Amino acid sequence: MPALPPRVIALDGDDTLWHNEAMFSTSYAEFRDLLLRHSDLDQATIDERLLLVERRNLVTYGYGIKGFTLSMIETALELTEGRIPGIAIETLVQRGRAMLAHPVELIDGAVEVIETLRERDHEVWLITKGDLFDQESKIARSGLADLFHRIEIVSEKDDATYRRLLDRHGVEPADFAMAGNSLKSDVLPVAALGGRGFHVPYHTTWAHEMVSGPIPHPYIELSSLRELPSALGSR
Repeated sequence: MPALPPRVIALDGDDTLWHNEAMFSTSYAEFRDLLLRHSDLDQATIDERLLLVERRNLVTYGYGIKGFTLSMIETALELTEGRIPGIAIETLVQRGRAMLAHPVELIDGAVEVIETLRERDHEVWLITKGDLFDQESKIARSGLADLFHRIEIVSEKDDATYRRLLDRHGVEPADFAMAGNSLKSDVLPVAALGGRGFHVPYHTTWAHEMVSGPIPHPYIELSSLRELPSALGSR
């Protein structure tokens, strides 16, 4: 007899329920163009250094637009040895402000999928990581907040984080599933605990979220978020 679908279904926010990475890609391009005007470096060097600084700063700033903005400023100062003019730094600050105010655009099917899961008596959670203020703002602007039974904003998504959330709310891993666009953050940690992971790829993925080498745990790949209810089956 096949196992029943998990009682609790958690969804990621950025690039699973609403578009996010495209905005960062645009900012990467604008940062690159700015540095090309103020240095003799090539595009690859600029991109590599910014990613290096972002990764280095994660332990200090965490994930999110504010940390990304500070990393752009830090990278610009490093690559130009402090010679970049103040007006260019102001441009980067304004870019960060624009990202924080960027409209939240839902991914196709987001509302319908959540409503379908609720109609099937699943408990639906939102688990997203990043800056608390930024994530709270995006969730509010998305219009989805009232559709979730529980919303969790965390600083990291790893085995320990998911275990802590499940233990806190009395949910067994076998009765839990997570769907998201990141194998590293949304899928593999849940699968490692014995839950079910559903990967919903987004057309652009931040390099820090990429996974290389053999995949240690099984998961289910979906072509779109709309496939999630049928992939789960009926309770």
